[in-house]
Amino acid sequence: MVHDLKETRDDGIPLDLGQSPPRYAQYKRKKSAWVVWLQIGAIPGVVLAVAGAVGWLVLQDSSSLTILPMPDQEIAQGDELRMQIPIRRAGYERGQLTYSLSGAPPGATFDEKTGVFSWTTTKAHEPGTYEMIVKVLAAGPRPRSDERTFTVRLRGSTTGQRATPSDDDSGLSFDDAFNKRFDHSNPFEVKGDVTPQGKIDELVFAKLKELKIEPANLCSDAVFLRRAYLDAIGTLPTIDEAEKFLEDKNPDKRAALIDRLLERPEFADYWAMKWSDLLRVKAEFPINLWPNAAQAYHRWIRASLEENMPYDRFVRELLTACGSNFRTPQVNFYRALQSKEPEAIAQAVALVFMGVRAEKWPQERLEGMAVFFSQVGFKPTREWKEEIVVFDPHKGEPAADAPPPKPVFPDGTACELPPGQDPREVFADWLIDAKNPWFTRHIVNRVWYWLLGRGIVHEPDDIRPDNPTQNLELLNWLAEELVRADYDLKHVYRLILNSTTYQLSCIPKSKGPEAAENFACYSLRRLDAEVLVDALCQITGTTEFYSSMIPEPFTFVPERQRSIVLPDGSITSSVLEMLGRPPRDTGLESERNNRFTAAQALHLLNSTHVLQKIRTGPKIQELLKSTDSSEMPETLYLTILSRLPTDAEKGEISWQCDSQSGAEDLVWALVNSEEFLFRH
Repeated sequence: MVHDLKETRDDGIPLDLGQSPPRYAQYKRKKSAWVVWLQIGAIPGVVLAVAGAVGWLVLQDSSSLTILPMPDQEIAQGDELRMQIPIRRAGYERGQLTYSLSGAPPGATFDEKTGVFSWTTTKAHEPGTYEMIVKVLAAGPRPRSDERTFTVRLRGSTTGQRATPSDDDSGLSFDDAFNKRFDHSNPFEVKGDVTPQGKIDELVFAKLKELKIEPANLCSDAVFLRRAYLDAIGTLPTIDEAEKFLEDKNPDKRAALIDRLLERPEFADYWAMKWSDLLRVKAEFPINLWPNAAQAYHRWIRASLEENMPYDRFVRELLTACGSNFRTPQVNFYRALQSKEPEAIAQAVALVFMGVRAEKWPQERLEGMAVFFSQVGFKPTREWKEEIVVFDPHKGEPAADAPPPKPVFPDGTACELPPGQDPREVFADWLIDAKNPWFTRHIVNRVWYWLLGRGIVHEPDDIRPDNPTQNLELLNWLAEELVRADYDLKHVYRLILNSTTYQLSCIPKSKGPEAAENFACYSLRRLDAEVLVDALCQITGTTEFYSSMIPEPFTFVPERQRSIVLPDGSITSSVLEMLGRPPRDTGLESERNNRFTAAQALHLLNSTHVLQKIRTGPKIQELLKSTDSSEMPETLYLTILSRLPTDAEKGEISWQCDSQSGAEDLVWALVNSEEFLFRH
């Protein structure tokens, strides 16, 4: 380097060019390309290595394998015991587990891959206590193991002891298959003597004794809770409601629950749906009430039920109303018919309020009743789709040379109509008379059918001389009670719901159709379409989406609304249709199809509709994320089945609750179970 070398700029200021540059300004030798690429590639490698080490440490801490405590098992000689070893695992797949068992009794088998213990006992096995040690090993880079002792007590065979059915359900009736898995620990009933609690039970049990039919046991508190909610308000109990009721030690808690349910707004919602089926509340073809009228009609029905309007007044207003279909909703009874001819009106009245199919009557009998409705007139207005229902005294007048038609009541009694009086009022006075058995016996029979699944006269809308009454004394007593209570239908509901007959288990003690026909047990039946959809939505925190096939102006398609409160039979969904929701075209009970079909089973098992409700439903997802795995079985059972799991069920499902996907699978399995899908 040359020192003291200077140069002068144009202005004469000397510049020192001999100074050494600073160290940071020294030139460095240029790196080769391969060295640069090597350094760049090392950065993600280091990151991955650190992440892998951290992940390994986390997995080391989070992985676990535990065999859960197992209650002692007790069986009799000749029985078969089959149980799944319950484990809790984290960080391992089921295929990584290997089980082993020591101390097994002769004849017992143990699956080393699944951990299922089976023992079919015979009289050759000595009664006594058998202790076994089960071990489980998790293979892989982080091997873990655990072991636990469990006990099986074998007692001697007992005379009349029923052997546990095999796993093969073929050839079993639905009731037997439904109850098969609860032979040892049945959560559906309470053992003990069944005691009559009132007049209903006295009449039912007297008939059973006469027929030598043994009634079923009393249902358990959990079964009664779920049954009462579904039958009275068409709604599942919440987990809080279930826990509160099951923990209540008050011996009168069932009666108190019934009183609360009858006062809830859902009572009016659910029974308005039932009455809307009978009264054909439907805006579109073939009923054509039109949207505004259908909504007004449904509001009046629900308000009548919420106010507990006496039943005789409810019927009289429907039969005698005049006015606009928009402003006087009761008149829609006459408009909700596919034909407005007097004979068609008479048939509808007989079906809905007398439970009789008048189309099977002799022609002259039907014509005699039709006279009472021959002067119902219909007048249009300037408002779109508005129609006025009127009493038209000039309508139906015979020709000058023809004799006037003679009105005849359904019981065969001839009638003289006062001049100028609406014939419908005369018929209504006859129908709701306290001494008329056609009126009161029909409605108490229909309420009995709605609550117990089978009418005292069955079907409830096919009452005729050759369709016998199973218990005439019971039917007459209920009809008399309705009159004594001033036609308060809630009084009849309360009597039936509080009876021991209603609270019997669904497990019959006597085989054969006579037991079900005479109410020796509660009838199993699938949930109504609307109730089933609402139950799924309640559990998952989702809603159903509805549509109208042929929407009219003013058609109201609700969003985020429960299915049981839909006012219009035209507003529906493909799922409701598939599950058998009635079309509301005829008013017959048989329009509602609650038979379980293959299409319904496939939809519940395989459809994205149900799967997405479970995977994305905010309520169920929050429940799964906020509940500890040890509490998950009880929480899900209370939420979905309204009861606690048995010890055997806990042992079978506890491992499912170790992961989010496993818990979702358990939810899916429970909502596909007969116990969830059926009233029991």
